[in-house]
Amino acid sequence: MTAHFVQMETRDAETLNGLLTLSPSERKARGLDHTPREIAQQPETWLKTYQIVRDQRTELLSALEGTGVLGQAGAPRPVVLLLGAGTSDYVGGSVAPLLTKRWGCVAQSVPSTSLLTHSEDFIAAGQRYLCISFSRSGASSEGVAVLDALLERHPDIQHLIVTCNGDGPMAKNYTGSAQVTRLVLDDSVNDRGLAMTSSFSNMVVAAQCLAHLEDLDGYGELVPELSKAADRMLERAAPVCAGLSNSSQICFLGSGALYSAARESALKVLELTAGRVRTFSETFLGVRHGPLSALNARVLLVGYVSGDPVRRAYELDLLEEVREKRLVERMVAVLAVPDPRAERLSDQSIALDLDARLGDDYRPVLDVIFAQLLGLFASLRHGLQPDAPSPNGVIRRVVTGLRLHGK
Repeated sequence: MTAHFVQMETRDAETLNGLLTLSPSERKARGLDHTPREIAQQPETWLKTYQIVRDQRTELLSALEGTGVLGQAGAPRPVVLLLGAGTSDYVGGSVAPLLTKRWGCVAQSVPSTSLLTHSEDFIAAGQRYLCISFSRSGASSEGVAVLDALLERHPDIQHLIVTCNGDGPMAKNYTGSAQVTRLVLDDSVNDRGLAMTSSFSNMVVAAQCLAHLEDLDGYGELVPELSKAADRMLERAAPVCAGLSNSSQICFLGSGALYSAARESALKVLELTAGRVRTFSETFLGVRHGPLSALNARVLLVGYVSGDPVRRAYELDLLEEVREKRLVERMVAVLAVPDPRAERLSDQSIALDLDARLGDDYRPVLDVIFAQLLGLFASLRHGLQPDAPSPNGVIRRVVTGLRLHGK
């Protein structure tokens, strides 16, 4: 039934390629100058981000060895705090599991918005830390304020900044500091649209490079596979997302690193539709503990299903429960590889045909493309301009002008 629905809805729907080939005047009039292109450019830009890290590898390796996260096996490791606000916070959540495994230390995503007001809850006396700050613009009020405060109050903490804007304060203000190392990505991924798309995925790829810095060539073999998988996602997901763009409520589910992809997905659709599409996110196992009550016939359920067979079994049990209870009208499963049970339980499934080496920890950059496309088409359906979907200016591309208060 749902497959028929998608075909009916997409018959006259604009395709991603159609949006990309509009005339310059029509793109400008409809607020489509940036967002479709920034979504579509991701597979190619990941290759460039890898090369940027590779070119800076010696400096980055020296800096990370100096913090203690890399180096002699068995030596005490610092705690790694991954800082950012909004989408940039979800960058940290997307890479924390991989960094923990590869570096052998605790890597924890902490919103810079929380660290600004509650730093004492996260910084313990006597503990060594490395702070990695993620920021598209490098100019958000909280991010800059937190960095300044930590540099002043905790001179023993080392910092690594990952930003997409070479002209932002984070890229320019700390050039003389021995505590700060900067990794500036290509300006093409400094998204000009309001909603972060290629900036999110490229900062995740940059952090995956950092996780593999001691064996960067090994990760270099995976990046082309990620890029090819992203091309497949763009091709396969675009018509499905166009057909589902009339959804009024969406729940995104994921586990581990894919939970952060689910959180970013919920935010992406919410931003691109100015809140006209209500979204929320949870883990597959966590949704039973209360949020399941929010599922109803108006909800589209999107599950980023694990490639790990044991995790996948738990997740599909949840989808089976939802199906048996008839809680939602439509379910979409995004899969690493085809799975008969997932395909039977869902109304639509998208299999990415991933290389076996690309486990869940590498998938956030792929799965989130589904939500970027869904948000793009839903934004258009609601008569909004995707590049600037907040018509009354409630939210802006960069959060600035925050009044800072001392303690």
